[in-house]
Amino acid sequence: MDSFDIKRDRKDLYNGRVGWFDVIEVPSMRFLMADGHGDPNTSGDYATVIEALYTCSYAVRAAAKGELGRVHTVAPLEGLWYARDLEVFTARNKDAWEWTMMIWQPDWVPADMIVAALETVTERKPHVAVDRIRVEDFTEGTALQTLHVGPYDAEAPVIARMHEDVIPGRGFIASGHHHEIYLSDARRTEPARLRTILRQPVARAAEQ
Repeated sequence: MDSFDIKRDRKDLYNGRVGWFDVIEVPSMRFLMADGHGDPNTSGDYATVIEALYTCSYAVRAAAKGELGRVHTVAPLEGLWYARDLEVFTARNKDAWEWTMMIWQPDWVPADMIVAALETVTERKPHVAVDRIRVEDFTEGTALQTLHVGPYDAEAPVIARMHEDVIPGRGFIASGHHHEIYLSDARRTEPARLRTILRQPVARAAEQ
């Protein structure tokens, strides 16, 4: 049975090139999402949310395989990062970060099947914080993205270049939350080899 892998089948959205900033069009996509605040390295809340997102995503995968006969690879973890003052990102002031963590869900899986899968997790694994999870369709539209290879804490110069040089240089302004897609498993990958998509939704400056 062939397995759909969004990293393979939508390389325009889940791939990039180091040093290159590609303009892409991101369609409406369905995610499991959860919000939180603070340093992801030290926040117990962050760990709770990640556990819930993955547990629920694997439950959706099992339901789709069993009821629809379609198999998909659970998508990589993604994060929207935001704050009132964007300087907290370049300064890496992680305690001031707000975040929405999320995992993509296939559009062929009906919303009611996703909800039922979450209910199953609640029944079978009551310790998992399913109450933190929501199902949401999310649209970004036009965005710039690049691939960063290396530690997460080394992203700041790339993000600064994106916002200070590349976006205005191409006639855009930032129009949404900073978005990261974690292509590597940080538990099994050396920091120097971590692969992360850095994405920023944009709008034409003249449109604002």
